[in-house]
Amino acid sequence: MNTQSKIQMLEATRLTREGRLHEAMAVLRRALAGGPASPAADEASGRPSPALDMVPPSPATGDAWTVRQSGAANAVSTRISMSGARLPDALRGFLDRLAQGGGARGLDGLAGPTVARAPLPIPDGARFDDRSYANAAGSRAYKLYVPSGYQGQALPLVVMLHGCTQSPDDFAAGTRMNDLAEEQIFFVAYPAQAQSANASRCWNWFNAGDQERDKGEPSLIAGITRQIMRDFPVEPGRVYIAGLSAGGAAAAIMGSTYPDLYAAIGVHSGLACGAASDIPSAFAAMRQGGFPAVDGSHRHGRSGGPVPTIVFHGDRDMIVNPLNGDQVIAQSKAEAVLRTTVSRGEAPGEISYTRIVQADEDGRPVLEQWVLHDAGHAWSGGSPAGSYTEPRGPDASREIMRFFLQHRL
Repeated sequence: MNTQSKIQMLEATRLTREGRLHEAMAVLRRALAGGPASPAADEASGRPSPALDMVPPSPATGDAWTVRQSGAANAVSTRISMSGARLPDALRGFLDRLAQGGGARGLDGLAGPTVARAPLPIPDGARFDDRSYANAAGSRAYKLYVPSGYQGQALPLVVMLHGCTQSPDDFAAGTRMNDLAEEQIFFVAYPAQAQSANASRCWNWFNAGDQERDKGEPSLIAGITRQIMRDFPVEPGRVYIAGLSAGGAAAAIMGSTYPDLYAAIGVHSGLACGAASDIPSAFAAMRQGGFPAVDGSHRHGRSGGPVPTIVFHGDRDMIVNPLNGDQVIAQSKAEAVLRTTVSRGEAPGEISYTRIVQADEDGRPVLEQWVLHDAGHAWSGGSPAGSYTEPRGPDASREIMRFFLQHRL
């Protein structure tokens, strides 16, 4: 399928989601005839970005990507063939389903389905507050965990960015980061992607406009961080950010665009800043890695030196190619000269791993990469109380915090 055809399929999907079936059918007919896509551009019209809620080719889907759509009467799952020879059949099948008003079985994308869950238990003396932040780019809700050990003293702050279809509560449950905050005494913030900004609540890491400092979603995430720093005594130089999948990609963007704000970043099953700039390049990056900048030119506000980064990625990840983890490390390293050590181990749950540490001349770990063998697209060592976790793996939350607390600005 060529780039134009992919755009047409996504435009038809978006129109279907909005209930504009006749317009969606017109787009698909143009695609079948080899005509141009709809002339109205999403960016110019101010519409939300298309949702990257997809599953890559697998034994279950053949050579097709499956797109999950929400909604009752007009829910449609589109099979996007990656082979040009199959494109007409795929388009005609989609058109037939639109004309019949039927739906097809949907599969979930970058992080998994949202499941109704009981409220997280909050220890006596702790708080899990609902808060919000707004600026010229829009507004976002977020939750802030304040541990029971907080007595007014300055504490580190960790910002956690969820994956597609997840929520702050779901992500907190799965990562157990609040439990760790109780144990080690730090603040945890969980920004929530708005469904109005992305139908599957994915952070829009693949939009060029959401990869720049002081613009779009980076400005909102940074604004949330700074708001907490104004309202609470955050320890100077001890602010960190991590995320899963689309949230991991967003964390990489924040590390690249605000290295003067975040002392270290954690990227679990994510992609490097600039790995994609639109929907077609996002598909390519997820399948086979992107083409992010690795020369340090993307950075703002930190002079010299790599961005301290810890990466977790399963080598059987069928959603985001593990090569993306290598690219995150390469981007953070830039041109630094570091000493590398490699170790191997096995978690109590029997997931084995390779751990690659790159240290500076003083022996301080600056880059750390965990390759999880036979693991897929899930938070390592997480709790089954949250979506998309791999309880058998090493405890990513604990290892990320160990790494973070070794660094300060």
